[in-house]
Amino acid sequence: MSRIRQGADPAAGLMKVGWAKAHMPVLSILAEEFAREKVLEGLTVGICLHLEAKTACLALALQDAGARVGICGSNPLSTQDDVAAALASSGVEVFAWHNPDKTQYLAFIHDVLDLSPDIVIDDGGDLVSTIHTERRELIGKVIGGCEETTTGLRRLRAMERRGELAFPMVAVNDAKTKFLFDNRYGTGQSVWDGIMRTTNLVVAGKTVVVAGYGWCGKGVANRARGLGARVVITEVDPVKAAEAYMEGFLPMHSLEAAEVGDIFITVTGCANVFSKPHFARMKDGALLANAGHFNVEIDLSSLDRIAKARCRVRPNVDEYTLPDGKRLYVLAEGRLVNLASGDGHPVEIMDLSFAVQMLSVAYLATEAKHMPPRVLPVPEWVDQRVALAFLKARSVRIDTLSEEQQRYYDGAGGEDK
Repeated sequence: MSRIRQGADPAAGLMKVGWAKAHMPVLSILAEEFAREKVLEGLTVGICLHLEAKTACLALALQDAGARVGICGSNPLSTQDDVAAALASSGVEVFAWHNPDKTQYLAFIHDVLDLSPDIVIDDGGDLVSTIHTERRELIGKVIGGCEETTTGLRRLRAMERRGELAFPMVAVNDAKTKFLFDNRYGTGQSVWDGIMRTTNLVVAGKTVVVAGYGWCGKGVANRARGLGARVVITEVDPVKAAEAYMEGFLPMHSLEAAEVGDIFITVTGCANVFSKPHFARMKDGALLANAGHFNVEIDLSSLDRIAKARCRVRPNVDEYTLPDGKRLYVLAEGRLVNLASGDGHPVEIMDLSFAVQMLSVAYLATEAKHMPPRVLPVPEWVDQRVALAFLKARSVRIDTLSEEQQRYYDGAGGEDK
């Protein structure tokens, strides 16, 4: 029995899902193939992802492949109620609504786990963490899972180091056709989409401070530059800071950056990236947004304590007035700004990421019994298949190696003729 927002319009959600499906050719190809072969027949798949139209396409593809599918949202503000209703009307068991409180959010995770899944798809590690701490009766039933995010993989690898991880987890986030596209182009575009539609402010001419220069940070920084901003990078990794410098950005200590930034965006996966010392140095009117998975990167507890007033001035824009009269604006309550204030990554980008998820689930269905309880890479053939399907859908042809060229690569090369 699904638990969704009463009164949500499934017809509107189905229209969104139809639009997304029409722009996801790679996932559609896999969905048709897996539906014919029923590769997931008899399995239950539990999902904790941002519940919007692209995710709905994945859930329906898994269902068509023969699986029983249950889903909850991986972020309180990213669930779209009409899409949740559409999925529920299509036979998927849905436990989510927009902006649940903490108790409800955790209850939805348990609702999915009550289905006793064989395979889990996680975004941030909440399903897997709950299995290992509160639902240990499922260890032995769950054969494996997939993790979508950098943050989730950090949690999983910490569990693996402690010897706690009880089943194999495929690192979907680390697939080339995921992080090179989703993290860079997807995050880069969707973060600015969320910020601009929420604030209705110009980006050109402003100084943007991007905290973190991983693949997501690179995408955010490059899109900011394309929009006409001056871009400052804050980093703890000297190699990444040096790379940012060579790319034409200005690496800077975060306390120095606090004094010059107009827009601050956290993309680190760490906690308290901007905190009380930074707030004290920021300009009147500075905007703060987070693009990391959890709402801990901006130290909102400190900001709440030092502010003399707080009010909501626009949807998803909270104004904090400091004792000196300076105003700081936090977007989307410090949660993922691209999903809480927008529609998330572009459809064509998630086509690639969810195609990797689909293939990885099918891979687990047949091979999990042979895998150790570790965080494991996505097989190279998955990346190759997804990339080739992406190119084929766009009528792009590429070269292939001749037998002679393959022998050269395989070790016979390196000598002058």
